Amino acid sequence: MTSIKNAKEFLRQPRLRIAPSLLASDFARLAEELQRIESAGADMVHLDIMDGHYVPNISFGVPIIEKIRPVCSLFFDAHLMIEEPDRYAESFVKAGANGVTFHTEVCPHPAHLIEKLRGWGATVGVGLNPRTPYTVVEEFLADVDLVNVMTVEPGFGGQKFLTPMLDKVRALKPRLRPDQRLEVDGGVNSATIRDVVAAGADTIVAGTAVFRAADPAAAIAELRTLGAAAAG
Repeated sequence: MTSIKNAKEFLRQPRLRIAPSLLASDFARLAEELQRIESAGADMVHLDIMDGHYVPNISFGVPIIEKIRPVCSLFFDAHLMIEEPDRYAESFVKAGANGVTFHTEVCPHPAHLIEKLRGWGATVGVGLNPRTPYTVVEEFLADVDLVNVMTVEPGFGGQKFLTPMLDKVRALKPRLRPDQRLEVDGGVNSATIRDVVAAGADTIVAGTAVFRAADPAAAIAELRTLGAAAAG
């Protein structure tokens, strides 16, 4: 089972974190893939949960998380790109997710879901699609642990990084406390991470850049080095 004893405390420190997205892995070898990125120095595992309704793709769900949880001790962040996240969030936490990130467009009562996630011991993240202004989360921004700024259109991995989204990252950074994380998700690699971190992000979702690399450890080390340099 996970070695994360306190999920909120894990996210509290403002340090650079690399979170490979499982969507880019070899699904026929999930246990091996997870062990490979854990050994390579990843900080978190980003779990893109897609239902084919909220986004135009279907990925995986609760049964997969239940199976992979015992083989990896990293923090699991379940990014729920699904309709009715308030209906399904508890199942993901019980399956082994340490944190849950949801989208406001499909969550009519964010405060209620945030309270429930707290009660289940999970961290709380809110996701912002490219077309979603950051202002939609202002009323409950103080209550979340993480804000995920999507820098690609949600639904598929391997997309081109949307540079204009960096303005959203810059706008959010001064609105967050030091114990809140600012995540960028989509198209981040060695060519884009400098700008991402310089804009204010401290949690980096990198799927293709890590799982498709010949040497994931070298890829993670390069991202960490480039990000640290950009952070100053």
